[in-house]
Amino acid sequence: MAQVTVHDDSIQLSEPYLVEGLPGVGLVGKIATDHLIEQFSMTHYASVHCEGVPRIGVYHEEDDELKPPVRLYADPDRDLLALQSEVPVSGGDTSEFAGCVSGWLAERSVTPIYLSGRPAEKDGSPEVYGVATGDAAHHLDRAGIVPPRETGFISGPTGALLNQATRDDIGSVGLVVESDPKFPDPEAARALIQAGIAPITGIEADVDELIDQAEQIRSQREQLAERMQQVDEEESTQATPLGMYQ
Repeated sequence: MAQVTVHDDSIQLSEPYLVEGLPGVGLVGKIATDHLIEQFSMTHYASVHCEGVPRIGVYHEEDDELKPPVRLYADPDRDLLALQSEVPVSGGDTSEFAGCVSGWLAERSVTPIYLSGRPAEKDGSPEVYGVATGDAAHHLDRAGIVPPRETGFISGPTGALLNQATRDDIGSVGLVVESDPKFPDPEAARALIQAGIAPITGIEADVDELIDQAEQIRSQREQLAERMQQVDEEESTQATPLGMYQ
């Protein structure tokens, strides 16, 4: 049965933000979300058992607790949720996955921040752009985040989540950052946090570690990045310009 199972009912949240970390181009969303979960010592709050999530168990080093591959973490002090995923969501079930997750978020008055990389040749610091659904555009205005400079689309499960929010007229934010199309990109993840997530949510996050440990992060995420290059386009979150005549 498709559902989100809460493990810790003692955690109290009041209209929180959610940071989404599904794997995609440059693994930017995953790197940024993983970093926030670790830095804030966020609590494993719930498990996501929606359609499209592989039925596997995940184990981590120095930890004997087996976990599901897609989880929600919570930080009640910052009124923050984070969706962590170890694997891609099945391309054929992205609509069901989006409906399952979006419904749960809407019931709890959560404002999701969806993250995507846009393959680009970067010149200097990666640029971060924003889009919104429902009544969430004011979050972008308040944070000074500008819309994309060209027409395009966001694919994969993140695109399905944004599409679901549009269909249901739910407030959500989509952040797009210029990123390396082939390799894990900690620099782009840092830009997402500094120029997007932090000014929207009001959190203060130390992101220097993302650059200091860039080589280690790239090495740890290389296998997943290779896997993401092989999966169907619908399984990989990505922002893609359409071009003037498309």
